[in-house]
Amino acid sequence: MHCLLSGSFGTVHHADWHGSEVAVKILMEQDFDTERIKEFLREVAIMKRLRHPNIVLFMGAVTQPPNLSIVTEYLSRGSLYRLLHKSGVREVLDEGRRLSMAYEVAKGMSYLHKRNPPIVHRELKSPNLLVDKKYTVKVCDFGLSRLKANTFLSSKSAAGTPEWMAPEVLRDGPSNEKSDVFSFGVILWELATLQQPWNNLNPAQVVAAVGFKGKRLDIPRDLNPQVAIIIEACWAKFVQVFNSITTDYRICLMTFLSMQVSLLQ
Repeated sequence: MHCLLSGSFGTVHHADWHGSEVAVKILMEQDFDTERIKEFLREVAIMKRLRHPNIVLFMGAVTQPPNLSIVTEYLSRGSLYRLLHKSGVREVLDEGRRLSMAYEVAKGMSYLHKRNPPIVHRELKSPNLLVDKKYTVKVCDFGLSRLKANTFLSSKSAAGTPEWMAPEVLRDGPSNEKSDVFSFGVILWELATLQQPWNNLNPAQVVAAVGFKGKRLDIPRDLNPQVAIIIEACWAKFVQVFNSITTDYRICLMTFLSMQVSLLQ
């Protein structure tokens, strides 16, 4: 078993489990009280029931400290973030493929939001989207986000990633499906432009700009107008421009389907 990366939740290792390649996420925080252990077990129970082609497959868990960890399928191409910001990415991922990836993210998130009760990710971002060898995108880390002890604003760690977060999350306010829709808009912007969001600001400046000053990423004038409309709708101050969050994703999906057809013609 060797370490692939470390992040705000812990370390991720590539391992072999009964002949299958798996990813093992060992939680950094192991000193949970009884209530937090119960919450971890509840999250594991939820993840066990999820089955969708755009959700990373849960395979098991270690539920006793000091080895609390999650075992999932292993996706060989790593994170979408790493893939998008490598040199020569336009040759590997043309516009059609990148739009398909956005479509897959929307399908995975729509599945989570339609659960009863809805599953809100709270930290939807390209580093939390994994890519398999066929370039299929899958959502991960949706269950662990509720276990995080501190928000970005209250944490002394620099591990927070405010670039994708909704304003209410940055202000440490209540979050719901709408917060994920905002983050989806940032991911769509990232896929369309192949730029890193807010790469000219440090994390504290992003918190101030997005969370308190109402700033949004600039949408290039030459961007596909259908994509620009969806991005702006995701970032709308009042998401009531649509009837519901479910409708948001349905509109996204229908738009992407129509775009795929036109691109293939």
